[in-house]
Amino acid sequence: MTYAATPQPPAHPQQFVPPLPRRIRKVGAPLAAIIAMGTVAGLIVLLFVLVNPVGAVIGIVLATAALLVVVWTFVWLDRYEPEPPRLVVMAFVWGASVAVVFSVGLEMVFEALAVPLLGPETASAATVALGAPLVEEALKGAFLLLMLTGRRRQELNSLTDCLVYAGITAIGFAWVENIMYIAGGADVGEALVTAGLRLIMGPFAHPLFTLSIGVGVYFAMHRHNVFAKIGCILLGYLGAVFMHGLWNGSTVIGIETYFVVYLVWMVPCFGLAVWLAVASRRHEQRLAATKLPGMVAANLVTANEATWLGSIKTRKAAIAEVTRRGGKAAAKPVKAFAAQVVELAFVRDRIDRGFSDERVVALQNEEAYWVLAARSAAPGLQYLADYRAPGT
Repeated sequence: MTYAATPQPPAHPQQFVPPLPRRIRKVGAPLAAIIAMGTVAGLIVLLFVLVNPVGAVIGIVLATAALLVVVWTFVWLDRYEPEPPRLVVMAFVWGASVAVVFSVGLEMVFEALAVPLLGPETASAATVALGAPLVEEALKGAFLLLMLTGRRRQELNSLTDCLVYAGITAIGFAWVENIMYIAGGADVGEALVTAGLRLIMGPFAHPLFTLSIGVGVYFAMHRHNVFAKIGCILLGYLGAVFMHGLWNGSTVIGIETYFVVYLVWMVPCFGLAVWLAVASRRHEQRLAATKLPGMVAANLVTANEATWLGSIKTRKAAIAEVTRRGGKAAAKPVKAFAAQVVELAFVRDRIDRGFSDERVVALQNEEAYWVLAARSAAPGLQYLADYRAPGT
């Protein structure tokens, strides 16, 4: 394992490091696009307020409370190698605007085409059980396809990353949809019943469906053959449609079927998703740990630093030591240094797996320089010069 053209680290933590050229790996989340999509999402919510002020306010308050819990879960999952905040916000507003607007339009078209063939009632049921899953999962999953393009591709490093972007996009969609259904209640009692069914029974429903697409995209990134890539994404999409269709279909059949599907299918699937997410984050840590010896050999990190950079637990303990000795101001740059080391580890992993080209090699060298830049900006590392993780 080699890191080409890797300079020696500064002899002193505060040594001056020349400015670096523009980074290859940039966020890739245009601020104008975020503002535009956020404005559309806000106008959609405002429309609900104008139509039914009381129901909409109940929906906004309760849906936002549920949203915060679900978002916190994904932030917790993503804490080892946090994603750029602007990209995360872009994922959310995509789900709350683009996915919502086009879903409503396409589902109306689906139902209009189905009415002459099936009749009004059957067409409505078919739209709920089949049309909505096909359309909504395609539009939520479209953001993950967008993530595979341009600079954004550099942020999809692991299964955890794919799950986070899939989940956040679905949360944005679910937030607007929950407000819409709750605001559609005929009175306060009906609005609260709807809120209970949607926010207590299924706050993770939409993220759970779209996680399947995230898994498909992750496996696609590990395939060289273009048809294999398409197949992985398509299987992930079909899995999302199946879960979504089963969930929606149960509500069409009746409340008893809904609860049976919830207990027999949704709860086990949720448990499987939790296991997969936790296992993915552990895999992230193991992967980063395997790249640390190469970084030590390249003088990017010290042997002592390698003992605590490989896991959340040991990293947290080391940062706590810096905080104890130098305060929070000293600890923050150390966190940035640790995160940059993980970024370099993921780029190195792509090369080791045979997914390399001139751009990826250049990216590796750039990330190596940024490890040194992060080191120079983290004088708190001097408190850890002789520190080794317990048990190492």
